[in-house]
Amino acid sequence: MKHTLQQVFHSGKFVVGFSIFVALLLIVFFYPLIITGKPLTIIAQGSFFPPGIYVNVYDSIGSPPYTLMLDDAAAKRIARKLSNDDRLAMKDWLVADGIPEDQIDVTDTQKLLNQWEKDYDPQKNTEGMTFARQRYYQRLNTSLAGLLSTEGKIIAEKNTNTGALDETGAVKQTDYANVSQIPNVRVLPLGTDNFGRDMLTELVKATVVSLEIGFVAGIIATLIGLTLGLLAGYVGGIVDDIIMFFTNLFIAIPTIVLLILISFSIGQERRGAVTIAVVIGFTSWVWTARAVRSQVLSLRNRDHVNLSKLSGHSIVHIILNDILPYIASYVVMALILQISSGILTEAGLSILGLGPRTTDVPTLGLMMNWAMIYQAHILGKWWAYFPVLVTIALITFSMNLMNTGLDQVFNPALRD
Repeated sequence: MKHTLQQVFHSGKFVVGFSIFVALLLIVFFYPLIITGKPLTIIAQGSFFPPGIYVNVYDSIGSPPYTLMLDDAAAKRIARKLSNDDRLAMKDWLVADGIPEDQIDVTDTQKLLNQWEKDYDPQKNTEGMTFARQRYYQRLNTSLAGLLSTEGKIIAEKNTNTGALDETGAVKQTDYANVSQIPNVRVLPLGTDNFGRDMLTELVKATVVSLEIGFVAGIIATLIGLTLGLLAGYVGGIVDDIIMFFTNLFIAIPTIVLLILISFSIGQERRGAVTIAVVIGFTSWVWTARAVRSQVLSLRNRDHVNLSKLSGHSIVHIILNDILPYIASYVVMALILQISSGILTEAGLSILGLGPRTTDVPTLGLMMNWAMIYQAHILGKWWAYFPVLVTIALITFSMNLMNTGLDQVFNPALRD
């Protein structure tokens, strides 16, 4: 056993895949201990908040101000509100308004804004311009108000006696707040999803649930396939014919069709994570059974098996002690592939809307389904789907690397 483990961990592919998988397990184990929020808790009013550090604006006003003289502060503010695309769009409108193109310099912010302020009319209907484009220019014009101003903003409160606004303070453009002194700060490394939920917390929990589904489905499929393959390969005869009949029947019917029909018949309310895992497991054993059967057929007439038969040992004893140890490595590799396949199958079902119920727990497939339904890929909200894709890819990639490494160790034909 020790020698076998040494061989396994001398395989570079297995070590890389194992390291990636263990790293994922450590993240999903320790993250909930640090961030204790529930994964499906809505924390934001709105959809697809971008990744970043969110500071409570109300609390930041009351925090001690610090004056920093940063030369590029104004330039960054302008660049954030006036992108290159916006500059070109402003130029297009000014040209359509009759201003010669050679008189418009999109790189000169001061001159461009002066021309825009002088000539832009939000009520003017330019020929050939769509309503959506007109609305875009109106929103752009509103965002550019006071962009070059060097004055601060006045803070005022309503006087309960007179009803007038009384000035209580001012915020200069050189005022900065120390984030550590603001009581309400929330870090959202992956932003929020379409429901306003923390994507990272949701992703960690979804990874755990998807791994659970993969393990349950993989164990069930491997146990069924191993049992049927051992019986068919060793007993043979009518037992082999019956098992292979059902195996071929399952092969003839595409697995995804069976899964869709079964999942749909179960109903949304009864489709929990464990239920989906069991369904996947009971429909994914076929190739394991056929592969185990072929391995047993090559082993059942070996000398040590014949000697065990002559000794009067039972079929169960021979299978468990004289055949199973010789295919144990193959069974482990089959289990790894079944787990990976279970995770991918759940993701596919959930994308079709036939995965676990959405009000229970998140899965990687459900997160992809939500992102697709709310058009995150069309709107450019990459954080709603790309981290999920990366997580699925890392899990399956690591497991396939481990499987390849084990295959190189235990398959003499692939050894260096």
